[in-house]
Amino acid sequence: MSEKVKVLLCVAVCMTIVIIAVVMFSTSKDTKDYGDTQDYTFVHEQEYNQEEYSIYAHDYDYPTYAGGEDMNRNRRITASQAKDLMTRYPDAIILDVRSEYEFATGHVPGAILLPSFDIEYTVNSIVSDNYALILVYCQSGNRSRSATSLLVSMGYVNVYDFGGISSWPYGVEY
Repeated sequence: MSEKVKVLLCVAVCMTIVIIAVVMFSTSKDTKDYGDTQDYTFVHEQEYNQEEYSIYAHDYDYPTYAGGEDMNRNRRITASQAKDLMTRYPDAIILDVRSEYEFATGHVPGAILLPSFDIEYTVNSIVSDNYALILVYCQSGNRSRSATSLLVSMGYVNVYDFGGISSWPYGVEY
């Protein structure tokens, strides 16, 4: 075997080991019970670690992902966690991704209507800061999950899905 082939083989083996280590490290971070009692602090631009392709959102002491297949991992929060965030951060943007008719039948106080089919075209006029805290809900949790995924893929960092208004116990406004 020539010297060049040996060097290339060694480099390939080393790269494979690094990739396996990165994958193992990134998938082992989800094993903690997060509960409702964590302190909330949000990601700022300088906390983005491009080498690991992840964003460390300290609000629940777990990583949320800025890209790849793990992009939506741990972005789902409970209604009580969402209510706590709304109380602690009154500037939080609450997005209702249902239809105009559904919105008129009752919505979370302070919510902004942004139907899921309009997000790509309209969100920039509503949310100009990619690091703003965005809380998303719909009727049952399906559209909000998709909307959260889309917002993250568009570069929004602090986006959380709190499911559907059908499980919102804190009252609505009309």
